[in-house]
Amino acid sequence: MTAGFHKKNCWIFSFSILLCSLTYDGFAQQAEVFSKNGYAINGFDVVEYFISAKPQKGDTSIAVIWNKTKWVFVNKENANLFTANPEQYAPQYGGYCAFGLSRGYKAPTSEDAWSIVNSKLYFNYNKDVKRNWDKDQHGFIQKADSNWVQVRLK
Repeated sequence: MTAGFHKKNCWIFSFSILLCSLTYDGFAQQAEVFSKNGYAINGFDVVEYFISAKPQKGDTSIAVIWNKTKWVFVNKENANLFTANPEQYAPQYGGYCAFGLSRGYKAPTSEDAWSIVNSKLYFNYNKDVKRNWDKDQHGFIQKADSNWVQVRLK
């Protein structure tokens, strides 16, 4: 391959890193709970991850306000379960990317890149990031727990 090709790839890679860091800095100033379109976890029912082990969009007419954020559910039973014990069902790190938190920053997440570890719900930026997360979940959790104290209110 030519030197020009390598230079071009280095430039693209460097630009991508810069763009990602700017994006993550912007998210670092967001609320404690990750929300899109006015709903926590983009309107997906967090209780359903525990019950049916898959993402399901909540019904906006079945909503609960918790931690200054609107959470929606597929049915009233799930809303009641959440209301009775939100810490049991709410995702760790406010629903921000657990892998990102292990590296010290808030990043958005995808509702289909998730896992339950020790009865706690974790989200990741996307499925590719989740594959990295899966390689050492417990190690990343330990780092993210430590970082969350400083990052959570930024």
